[in-house]
Amino acid sequence: MSVIGEFFGGVGLLGRGLRLWATSPRLMLLGAVPALVVGAVFAAALVGVGLAADDLARTLTPFADGWPEWSRTLVRLGGGLAVAALAVLLAVVAFTAVTLLVGDPFYERIWRRVEEREGDPPADVDRGFWRGLARSAGDSLRLLLATAGVGVLLFVGGFVPVLGQTVVPVLGALTGGWFLAVELTGYAFDARGRSLAERRHGLAVNRARTLGLGTATYLLFFVPLGAVLVMPAAVAAATLLAREVTTGPTTAGPTTAGPSTAGPTTAGPATPFPRDDYHPPA
Repeated sequence: MSVIGEFFGGVGLLGRGLRLWATSPRLMLLGAVPALVVGAVFAAALVGVGLAADDLARTLTPFADGWPEWSRTLVRLGGGLAVAALAVLLAVVAFTAVTLLVGDPFYERIWRRVEEREGDPPADVDRGFWRGLARSAGDSLRLLLATAGVGVLLFVGGFVPVLGQTVVPVLGALTGGWFLAVELTGYAFDARGRSLAERRHGLAVNRARTLGLGTATYLLFFVPLGAVLVMPAAVAAATLLAREVTTGPTTAGPTTAGPSTAGPTTAGPATPFPRDDYHPPA
């Protein structure tokens, strides 16, 4: 399949996740509650950053004080947009991480429901609440730091006239989508004993599909109440993506569990892992 086809295949996974609102509305409503609470806090913070963006841009561009008005305005406009874009990128990834931590019991149920519906779910592994929380928080912190590093580069690029207002926002959406997908697939990869490094490697092999899911989720977060409605669906969609990476492509409906006796299956996205038959020790 072409890169564009794979990208829109990832978008299609989010569509399958959104269909859970029709089939499991109560479960999805539970998943929307943490997103609503956390989202309100982050929205207020972003409003504050937006109000201060002009002042921050002037503070960051003292070298433009003596420039002609048109060039000074252009550079500071780019600076204000760069500040806002960096804040949004960090806020979206941080929002996802915090929401997953706060709503962990609900999102784990959504993940488990998808695994059972698709067939051949991973065995339950009890790592303990605090141990699992510490691992999730550590992974989220590393992802947030990586996001900040890339965000700083995009922030600097935002000061470049024209380029900063055209190319940089697109790169920002793709970057945000990538880190969102890495964050959201944590449940399925952790259940299969995969480390964060293995998760990132597996998703990188399926980069176009991963970006399709992540970027669509990232953009829908900007629709009013979009983050609240999309967050539980994104967890479900990320589970489908993780299953494709670790066990092969999923179908639109449940599959039959049990040992495989059929011949070779239709080729799907390239995967770095064999079919998942590894169960980590308790």
